[in-house]
Amino acid sequence: MADRFSNRVGGEWVAPASGEYIENRNPARQTDLIGMWPESGREDVARAVESAQRGFEKWRATPAPQRGMVLKDAADLMTERKEDLARAMTREMGKVLEETRGDVQEAIDTGYYAATEGRRLFGHTVPSELRDKWAMSFRRPIGVSGVITPFNFPIAVPSWKIFPALLCGNSVIWKPAEDVPHSANLFVEILLEAGLPGDVIQLVHGRGEVVGAALVEHSGVPVISFTGSTETGSRIGEVAGRMNKRVSLEMGGKNAQIVMPDADMELALEGVLWGGFGTTGQRCTATSRLLLHESVHDEFVDRLVERAGQLRLGDGSAEATDVGPLINQAALEKVQRYMSVARDEGVEVACGGQRASGSGLDDGFFFEPTVLIGVKPGMRVEQEEIFGPVLSVIVFSDLEEAVRVNNDVEYGLSSAIYTSDVRSAFSAISDLDNGITYVNAPTIGAEAHLPFGGVKQTGNGHREGGWEVFEFFSETKVAYLDYSGRLQRAQIDTHS
Repeated sequence: MADRFSNRVGGEWVAPASGEYIENRNPARQTDLIGMWPESGREDVARAVESAQRGFEKWRATPAPQRGMVLKDAADLMTERKEDLARAMTREMGKVLEETRGDVQEAIDTGYYAATEGRRLFGHTVPSELRDKWAMSFRRPIGVSGVITPFNFPIAVPSWKIFPALLCGNSVIWKPAEDVPHSANLFVEILLEAGLPGDVIQLVHGRGEVVGAALVEHSGVPVISFTGSTETGSRIGEVAGRMNKRVSLEMGGKNAQIVMPDADMELALEGVLWGGFGTTGQRCTATSRLLLHESVHDEFVDRLVERAGQLRLGDGSAEATDVGPLINQAALEKVQRYMSVARDEGVEVACGGQRASGSGLDDGFFFEPTVLIGVKPGMRVEQEEIFGPVLSVIVFSDLEEAVRVNNDVEYGLSSAIYTSDVRSAFSAISDLDNGITYVNAPTIGAEAHLPFGGVKQTGNGHREGGWEVFEFFSETKVAYLDYSGRLQRAQIDTHS
């Protein structure tokens, strides 16, 4: 019988109120049952909010440098357990060990960075317009933060949200994706072992349409940070708007890599293979469009198809594996539907295009790395997020056209250009309508100390990572100190 795991609510590991559980299976081997996790409901969320409110009152009074030390200790524990965490993630969501090790390292880096910000929650001191008066601002926590995270980065993405929220003095209720509950339990166990008070972090497992919705709709949760689909994010934004909540939405992408004729072609090829097929294309920053200059198109496509066909599919825990499985049956079916869309649009499938089969693959959700050629701007496969190992190739004649094609989608997360010309590089940085642009590097690879996020339907203007995320998870408080000993009336006295 499979092990049953718990929520973390009220400072204890507890069963869901419903008594119901969800299976968690290895996407590379569906016969591998990892365990059973709570199928929670609104009652569990309500209990979590009550506990988190108590935790907030205690945690907000803890000096920020001390809060930072807890996060530093958590990062130390992650460093010690990096391999175990990586293997647990690979078993649970499929991507190769090299990537899950990187996932843990990103959380480690984020933890150390957040710890240093405990001494850098800067405000401003400015001159007052009146005599014998000081004017200043400072940062203060907001309250209970609801955190909703996706499956593709089970520890890294939560760390982008949870570490800054905690550093700023907020308590957290976390609803992880139902496909990766084990990683969430391990993350919370580390936070508690590092010294985080029990009421400050709540972990509620369950389905997004139930637990996630209850968290967003609860009046006791003033802050929501979400990463996931644009469709779900838009619904969250509507509810948060009506309730005047602070909300950060990090959603979809349809990212393009541009290859100019003066590019280092081998470097560009390595970049698109990693950007397009790393994490089996299941990244919001994945390279899903490849824009090739007409002078290099044919040769580049030939080399790309050859190299894509050599990628080895399999269980991510095997060191020889290059590409793991999709996360679940629904993800596999979605990619398969887009192959039908591509054929209906007259697109040629240069390689891949079907579910992978064979030794070690039949029990998992494997799909062949796929290259589509003859794709035109405006086609569905060029416009819509597929979230799988599918690369659409578009030809262009000059940089102006490439920029126009890049920008003519509803998303605006990441972009890349490969060129040896500095003018082309800086023109792309300026004109590509994305939150992130890489020069001579793939569309994936954000660093923890820089803001992360996009424009248009990718997000609502807030950023993860870097210094900006600490502004999201805190409020600005302004203070005036008048030591003149008399009534001074701003504006009136100074202009009389």
